[in-house]
Amino acid sequence: MTVQHLPIKDWPQTERPREKLLHQGPESLGDAELLAIFLRTGIPGKSAIEMARDALFEAGSLRQLLNMSPADLCKFKGIGTAKYVQFQAGLELGRRYLMGQIEKGEAITNPQISRDYLILQLRDKPYESFFVMFLDSKHRVIHHQELFRGTIDNASVPVREVVKEALKHNAAALIVAHNHPSGVAEPSVADKALTDTLNSALDMVGVTLLDHFVVGDSEVVSFAEIGVL
Repeated sequence: MTVQHLPIKDWPQTERPREKLLHQGPESLGDAELLAIFLRTGIPGKSAIEMARDALFEAGSLRQLLNMSPADLCKFKGIGTAKYVQFQAGLELGRRYLMGQIEKGEAITNPQISRDYLILQLRDKPYESFFVMFLDSKHRVIHHQELFRGTIDNASVPVREVVKEALKHNAAALIVAHNHPSGVAEPSVADKALTDTLNSALDMVGVTLLDHFVVGDSEVVSFAEIGVL
């Protein structure tokens, strides 16, 4: 019997996912090894890592696996509702960790932090969502929320409501973002028109629109970086 077919507790310590993570760091683990830590135990004839590999193969990727509904995920042998809850809790911890970096009282001087957070918030939503980060004069986050949601094709964004919320939170600047459920991050003509209108409306009340991100499947487009804003 090869090491892969043995229970993980019988593997050499250097090969066990948990011990490997402790000694070499989480980045040293592959997707199946990380998933096996959540699974904890295997089933007769399969270790937790083999179960994880099978699930990843069937789903197509780690992201697709974690985005499955409870019913679909629980079709995998050895994965039940409790595991689904653990996976979702892990994802939410990641979101909150990134938001914690943004909310720790420091100015957003690194656009990658806000970009990473917006990817987690928006990329896998099945509908179009318009998300706003309200900032003070030092570009520290005051508040953040999904302001509007639309169908899979379009989100109607009342500019007046965005301005109203900015004044409500006494914001000096805004970062806005929305996703394209189609997966293509290229800004549309409507996206550019909305950005122009929103920028003008906010400017009239002394609020700066710092950026507008469009979140796609594998790309995020920044209006500021492409020179549109």
